[in-house]
Amino acid sequence: MRTINAIFKREFFGYFRSPVAYVFLIVFLIASVGLTWFVGQFFSANDASLNRFFIFMPWVFLFLIPAVGMRLWAEEKRSGTWELLLTLPVTTIEAVLGKFLAGWTFITLAILLTLTMPITVGYLGNPDWGPILSGYLGTILMAGAFLSICSLTSALTKNQVISFVLSVIICLILVFLGWSVFNNLLTSINIPVWLIDALSNFSFITHFDPMTKGLITIADLIFYLSLIIFSLLLNVLALERSF
Repeated sequence: MRTINAIFKREFFGYFRSPVAYVFLIVFLIASVGLTWFVGQFFSANDASLNRFFIFMPWVFLFLIPAVGMRLWAEEKRSGTWELLLTLPVTTIEAVLGKFLAGWTFITLAILLTLTMPITVGYLGNPDWGPILSGYLGTILMAGAFLSICSLTSALTKNQVISFVLSVIICLILVFLGWSVFNNLLTSINIPVWLIDALSNFSFITHFDPMTKGLITIADLIFYLSLIIFSLLLNVLALERSF
């Protein structure tokens, strides 16, 4: 744990030693608030909830989290510092966990900065706080799942741009599989319903939507946690094979 904590501190505080962290936080907040207030037409909907905020989260994460995750290992490989890191008295899994937890904490910080929105909703109306709290839990878990995939793609290449593109493609597929528009398209071309349902179970949206409605199930928690663990294990294997 001491080693993981040391890597975590190195990586987490490293975000704030460059303008990238501040740019990410500003862009994330502008995108979240702008999409909710204006594109989602929050004020004209007369609905004291954050449904519109949560609806846009998978699409915001689709581009912003790969921007954070692409540097986790690709930058280390490009500069050659990853070989030095892994020759220190630290195991590969400790290095992967330390970097991932630092990135996840940074993104969680960005999510928590949007807490002014539920405060505003509470001031303007009388919301049901259950769906809001469970929605934030689902948002944080979904962010971790996105980041674990981005960490894996970053470990597969030295090029951050390639890592970003691969992450966006994989995450886009996992979003599309649960998107109602995409499922209706599959239905229209006579894809069996059982196959569509099976594919939708691998989607972020399928396991995120119930949480935004206040429903937290073991299946949804297991999906996110197992996806994170599986991606990180592949991350470890990818690094050990290329070392």
